[in-house]
Amino acid sequence: MLEARALRKTFARTVALDGVSVEIGDGEIVAITGPSGSGKSTLLHCLAGIIRPESGEVHLDGRRVDTLDETGRTSLRRQSFGVVFQSGRLVPELTAQENVALPLLFNRHGRRESLLAARSRLERLGVADCADRRPGELSGGQLQRVAVARALVTGPRVVFADEPTGALDSLAGERVMDELVGTARADGATLVIVTHDNRVAAYADREIALRDGRTTGVTV
Repeated sequence: MLEARALRKTFARTVALDGVSVEIGDGEIVAITGPSGSGKSTLLHCLAGIIRPESGEVHLDGRRVDTLDETGRTSLRRQSFGVVFQSGRLVPELTAQENVALPLLFNRHGRRESLLAARSRLERLGVADCADRRPGELSGGQLQRVAVARALVTGPRVVFADEPTGALDSLAGERVMDELVGTARADGATLVIVTHDNRVAAYADREIALRDGRTTGVTV
């Protein structure tokens, strides 16, 4: 369903991806693992259409993703993808509930409907009490859970999560992973997780290991 072929990406003189090829099935949960600087996040961003590789191809259901213009890739992310960034990337002027509702509003859902769906997601992640607070008033762990709620609220076909538990304690991390994996299973969605945490990788059906921008092995 999601396929990358011979991806190469460099930043200045650093090679982030050096000919990486991966295939991810419909409804599969995959962990991309490896040490810091191995190219994990770069691979995720290429798969999600956030950045373009310098060479190689990315396909979703046989359709080229990497050749779409910015408008096309933005539309694809709104309609089919949910993304949890490592830093959260919430809009500082909006409340937590409004941040979670934002993808629905962009897709022209009604405001009341969107806010109700957003509050439901916040409740399931244990941060409903943060609904009316702005990002600057939240802890790092609360910010990350709000970001996860935002990624899930549209019922995306593919969820990309970059270190989704990186700012969380073990209990909150388990709650986030249970929600991510449970939602993916229930909706038949594909989940791609970047992590260096073996406990998080254990949730996956399969692990793709990277080192120095190359795949080093696949664990089924």
